[in-house]
Amino acid sequence: MASRSFQYFLVSFLVVLVLSAKPGLGTAVRKVTRCTERERQALLHFKHRLVDDHGLLSSWGDEQDKKDCCRWRGVHCSKRSSHVVKLHLPAPPTEFDGVYQSLRGQISPSLLELEHLTHLDLSFNDFEGIPMPSFLASLTKMQHLNLSHANFTGSLPTQLGNLSNLLSLDLSLNEDLHSGNLEWLSHLSSLRLLDLSHVSMSKATHWSQAINKLPYLIHLNLGDCNLPPLTTPSLSHVNSSAPLAFLDLSDNYDLASSVYPWVFNFSTTLVHLSISKSNLNCLIPDAYGNMISLAYLDLRACALKGEIPESFGNMSSLTYLDLSENQLQGAIPDAFGNMRSLKYLDLSQNQLQGSIPNTVGNLASLERLYLLVNRLRGSIPEAFGNMSSLTYLDLSSNQLQGSVPEAFGSMTSLSELHLSSNRLHGSIPEALGNMSSLKYLDLSSNQLQGSIPDTVGNLPSLERLYLSKNLLQGSIPKAFGNMSALTYLDLSHNQLQGSISDELGNMTSLTELLLSQNQLQGSIPDTVGNMISLEVLYLPDNQLQGSIPDTVGNMISLEVLYLPDNQLQGSIPDTIGSMVSLQVLSLHGNQLSGSIPDTVGNLTFLEELYLDENKLEGEIPKSLGNLCSLQVLDLHGNNLSGQLPQDFLACANDTLERLLLFDNQLRGSVPHFTGFSSLQVLSLRLNQLNGTLPKSIGHLATLAELDIRSNSLQGTISEAHLFHLSELYLLDLSSNSLTFNISLEWVPPFQLASLLLASSKLGPRFPCWLRTQKYLIEIDISNSEISDAIPDWFWNLTSNANTFNISNNQITGTLPNLSSKFDYPLYIDMSSNFLESSIPRLPASLSLLDLSNNKFSGSISTLCAVSSPYLVHLDLSNNSLTGELPECWPHLKNLIVLNLENNQFSGKIPTSLGSLQSIQTLHLRNNNLSGGMPLSLKNCKSLRFIDLGKNRLSGKIPPWIGGSFPRLMVLNLRSNIFSGSICLELCQLKKLQILDLSSNNMSGTIPRCLSNFTAMIEKGSLTIVYNFSLHNSPMWYIHRAYVDSELVKWKGREFEYKNTLGLVKSIDLSSNKLMGEIPKEVTTLLELVSLNFSRNNLTGLIPTTIGQLKSLDVLDLSRNQLIGEIPTSLSEIDRLSTLDLSNNNLSGKIPRGTQLQSFNTSAYEGNPTLCGLPLLKKCQGDRAKEASNTYSHEDNIQQDGNDLWFYVSITFGFIVGFWGVCGTLVLNNSWRYSYFQFLNKIKDWFYVTTIINIARLQRGLQR
Repeated sequence: MASRSFQYFLVSFLVVLVLSAKPGLGTAVRKVTRCTERERQALLHFKHRLVDDHGLLSSWGDEQDKKDCCRWRGVHCSKRSSHVVKLHLPAPPTEFDGVYQSLRGQISPSLLELEHLTHLDLSFNDFEGIPMPSFLASLTKMQHLNLSHANFTGSLPTQLGNLSNLLSLDLSLNEDLHSGNLEWLSHLSSLRLLDLSHVSMSKATHWSQAINKLPYLIHLNLGDCNLPPLTTPSLSHVNSSAPLAFLDLSDNYDLASSVYPWVFNFSTTLVHLSISKSNLNCLIPDAYGNMISLAYLDLRACALKGEIPESFGNMSSLTYLDLSENQLQGAIPDAFGNMRSLKYLDLSQNQLQGSIPNTVGNLASLERLYLLVNRLRGSIPEAFGNMSSLTYLDLSSNQLQGSVPEAFGSMTSLSELHLSSNRLHGSIPEALGNMSSLKYLDLSSNQLQGSIPDTVGNLPSLERLYLSKNLLQGSIPKAFGNMSALTYLDLSHNQLQGSISDELGNMTSLTELLLSQNQLQGSIPDTVGNMISLEVLYLPDNQLQGSIPDTVGNMISLEVLYLPDNQLQGSIPDTIGSMVSLQVLSLHGNQLSGSIPDTVGNLTFLEELYLDENKLEGEIPKSLGNLCSLQVLDLHGNNLSGQLPQDFLACANDTLERLLLFDNQLRGSVPHFTGFSSLQVLSLRLNQLNGTLPKSIGHLATLAELDIRSNSLQGTISEAHLFHLSELYLLDLSSNSLTFNISLEWVPPFQLASLLLASSKLGPRFPCWLRTQKYLIEIDISNSEISDAIPDWFWNLTSNANTFNISNNQITGTLPNLSSKFDYPLYIDMSSNFLESSIPRLPASLSLLDLSNNKFSGSISTLCAVSSPYLVHLDLSNNSLTGELPECWPHLKNLIVLNLENNQFSGKIPTSLGSLQSIQTLHLRNNNLSGGMPLSLKNCKSLRFIDLGKNRLSGKIPPWIGGSFPRLMVLNLRSNIFSGSICLELCQLKKLQILDLSSNNMSGTIPRCLSNFTAMIEKGSLTIVYNFSLHNSPMWYIHRAYVDSELVKWKGREFEYKNTLGLVKSIDLSSNKLMGEIPKEVTTLLELVSLNFSRNNLTGLIPTTIGQLKSLDVLDLSRNQLIGEIPTSLSEIDRLSTLDLSNNNLSGKIPRGTQLQSFNTSAYEGNPTLCGLPLLKKCQGDRAKEASNTYSHEDNIQQDGNDLWFYVSITFGFIVGFWGVCGTLVLNNSWRYSYFQFLNKIKDWFYVTTIINIARLQRGLQR
């Protein structure tokens, strides 16, 4: 029954088409038909009002051979009456999509002379916004009227209701046409087809009632008409002998679910229904299951909710179903397996859950299936292997698990398979190699493991392959070289190893090759030069080595060459200049050396050039001036030298947007950059540029970032340097010698986000022009010679600031409540000023606060007022703070650095400090703290640095220190009142580099297990650095490196070590009451530079192996009771600059050695039985023997002979040596160049050595 009903409507629809074509059936009669003169003239008048740019009406005219208008293009006459019955003039398309050969102009009323006209088609012409002619309504015999896509505007003429014989009316795609009342449609009682899509009907509130009065309507298209929602019940569709079969209400965003009752009037007749992109916003009604004739259903993007009804399974005639872009939930119904006629199914972009039902495999006719972007789980059914008609399958962006089914191998019709962004695991099945029709395979963003099977190379039709973002291992199969049709290959973000095989060079159709972020090794094969179609070569973040092959120059189609972050070496090949299509060249982050080749200047289409962070030397080639399309030039982080010419990159002055030359060795002055109309970023920081900053910089109207930090610029900055920089948001002129001279009244044209002027001369007052800046995020005016109180207006600048640095000035006064002045600060540094009063209340979002080296006083109880979970760095050192340390440290539980040294704090170390489980460095030195170390500190297992020196701490050194701080590098407890023995547990601190327990009351012996301090055996890094992020929200964060420092007693004085602290390996146990011998195990700490056991009660011998400590610079064993001789091995320590063995019971002769005899006698005094230089006391039997000055006659003769041969040998050696070396230098350029380089290095070595020795001598004199 349903089948017969469908056939009935299909036949009815074909009747409409036949009727529309009927007037043209008599084309053979045209040869004998001649049009009437009246109609011919009318047509000529019609042509006269048109503009025919394309000669479409060239066959129309008065010439003799054009007299018969029935032969004119688009004109059809009746074979009986010779009257014009059809005017068919739609604009023909061009070869470009959406472009037509349109007629323009006006529609002449002369068409009214065509009284017998039944068919008028002027679609796709351009009537340039004229109103639709109402006089067309007088053509009462009209049956087919098509004025679609003809650029009519204004109101749709209601007079069209007079065309009572009309069968089809198409006024669609006139987007500036509107109609507020459709009542006129009720007069078109014969209408079968109505298309008003893209005509605005926002005010047609009763549109459905007008449609209901069209009893024979078969085809209705009201898509994108701005239809209002139905507010009154629709009338029944009465008197319909040809019920509605085609209904399109799509793209009506105000159409609501109230349209359903009207739509379901046609449940038994509709074949095509589209309500997509509306606002139905409801559950899907079960009534859809009654639409048994429906073949096409589009409900895409209708805000549908709930589950898909099981009743959909009743629509057995359905061939097309689109429910995508809704909010559907629940599982895919099993009943879908009943829709056996289905060819197209799209359920994508919903919230569907559950697994894919096995019944999907029953859809044997299905050709395209879209289930992407849902929440589907479970495995992919093996039943997909039964879908023999499927050509397109997209299951991407779900939560599917399990492996890729082997059954896919039987889907030989499939051309596209999308499985990306799921949770698939296991290996890629070899059976995929049987999918002979596959053109597109995407398995990216899963958890696939194992190697890529060789069978993938058997896919002869494959054009695009995506396997990125998995866990694939092994090498890239050589079989890939067989895929001659492949144009796109993405294997990036895996764990692929091995080298890139030569066979990849066989992929001559490949246009894009992406292998980034793997573990590929070896060199780039020469065969890449065979890939002549390649447009993108993307290999960053691997471990590729070797040089860039010369054959890259053969890839003349290459547009992007991206090889950064590898280990490529050698020079950049000259052949790179042959890649004439290249637009992006990135080689940054490698180890490339040599100079930048001049041939880079041949790349005239180059837009982006990244050669940064390599080892490139020499000058920047002048040939870069030929790159007239250049937008980005990044050469930072190399060893480039030379000067920048004043006309640098002048050819690209209209295109260059980013110029990054920072961190090189460029000299000379800053170029003028005149005429660079597009430049947005200019970064020249960390070079050796000198001179003044040119005023022409101020004319770079598009400049957003100006960064010339850390050069040697001098001179004055005036308004002229900044006058036209209206787009500037970052200004960094820090660490130069610039002086700002700007008038008090000047108003900058910019609003900065980053103001970085450290070490510039801004003072002595706060610059008034800063008060105009309302959006500052970074403020750094440290070390800028400001000696002023902070003005009230300055705090108005800080509300948005996350970085605030006014340190190292002479700023006076007090601070306000900082929590009211900053909204979300990260970093506040006001250290090294003259600020006073108490510590203010802090913002809760703060990550770093440094108020050190000021005059703050009082307690720090304000720290307890705010819980600051983001604070990681707090430095209040070198002030006059008093009182006890508060017990509120859990409020600051994420602290990493705490420095409260050099204050006047008293009381005990608070127990709550143990809650700082992230803390790495703790400085409480030089206060008045008493008591012992609280047991709670053992919870701070991340500690690397503890300095509690110069307090009044007492008790025993707790043994739990050894097991609680596995990362501890510095332990300083000096100048306290600790007593007891040195516990053996301290020897567990294997990473300890500095141990200072001096000036306490320690007793007992020195533990032999000190040899466990393995960090004192190994060479250390230069600094002790902590890297951490400062953040107060997921959006705001900056990375910071904190370099720790420590006061070390060195050669009798205290020195602060910071930038070289990592090299200091020191043990100081002096000024205690230690007894026993010096354990020989201490001499295994080969990297010790300072060893001080002085002022104890040590006895026994100095270990004979003391000479093993080759790095020792300071050795102080004075004021003990050591006996025996000084070991001769001590003379082997060349670096020893400070030695004190005084006031012991040493005896015997001081060993001979340059170092030991160079020390002052005070180093040995107090040892009564010690003798030998430098002491005046000579050792017994150590008398110089007189050498005999007389020779026998024979001796004189022998000596004369020896002298003769000695001088002959010198002369001969000089001749050979001089001409052998100098002659070679004269004749061989490369040897001469190397020789003078060697001399330069000798000169540098001699200079550095001299300076170091002078410094050592000065330190020695200071003692």
